[in-house]
Amino acid sequence: MGFISGEELVVMLAPVAVYWVYSGMYEALGSSKALDKYRLHSRRDEVTKNMASKKDVVKGVLLQQAIQAAISVAVLKLTGSEQDGGIDVKSPSSSAATASFLDTAARFAVAMVVLDAWQYFMHRLMHSSRYMYRRFHSWHHRVVAPYAFAAQYNHPVDGVLTETLSGATAFLASGMSPRAAAAFFVFATVKGIDDHCGVLAPWNPLHAVFRHNNTAYHDVHHQLGGGRRNFSQPFFVVWDRLLGTYAGYTVEERHDGGLQVKITKDHV
Repeated sequence: MGFISGEELVVMLAPVAVYWVYSGMYEALGSSKALDKYRLHSRRDEVTKNMASKKDVVKGVLLQQAIQAAISVAVLKLTGSEQDGGIDVKSPSSSAATASFLDTAARFAVAMVVLDAWQYFMHRLMHSSRYMYRRFHSWHHRVVAPYAFAAQYNHPVDGVLTETLSGATAFLASGMSPRAAAAFFVFATVKGIDDHCGVLAPWNPLHAVFRHNNTAYHDVHHQLGGGRRNFSQPFFVVWDRLLGTYAGYTVEERHDGGLQVKITKDHV
């Protein structure tokens, strides 16, 4: 397909398409009140507490995704066909298919660890540096009551340093193929949306699998008293635990319906 191959196009566009489809599902269900009893913030909170309008959020996310797509293609062009690990759909034998699956799973695990580590330390730096927080990361915290399609609302510099470069590093470190990378980035995108969706639904499989790092865990970080806690995203909490930035929490019912997250005094 000219300058951009089919695989490169999938890596570039699949996470973007899934982002808007999946977050749109949350918006649709939320507008029907079907999820109200699982909401961590009321509809009113989204209007009164958030300093960024939904129009500004949409524009900010689209800008970040455009930059991210351009960098994704650049990385793929620079690596060429050197990375070919994972997801071999051409092998007909069961043994080859099993080997391909295990190889892909191992590369996914490496990518998850690398992505998690990069985002923890960059995220923490964004909060530790007064200049970087005020100039860049404060954009993301204009959304005090998180909702699904605000997950990737960042200043463009923050978006590149924290999210895009972490993804590129995970891709290079894992050695996964473009096809496997597309699947991984779709998975990470869905997890990021769930972390910001503001809905703690008991039937959500990602909340069950990643029960220590879910939307309630990240909601602590968006609270006014939790900005220097719970930096870990999107998969594990190991760095928060090891480096003393973990904040415990409880989830309670709100008197006006829904749920609320409260930080506990015992952070460990």
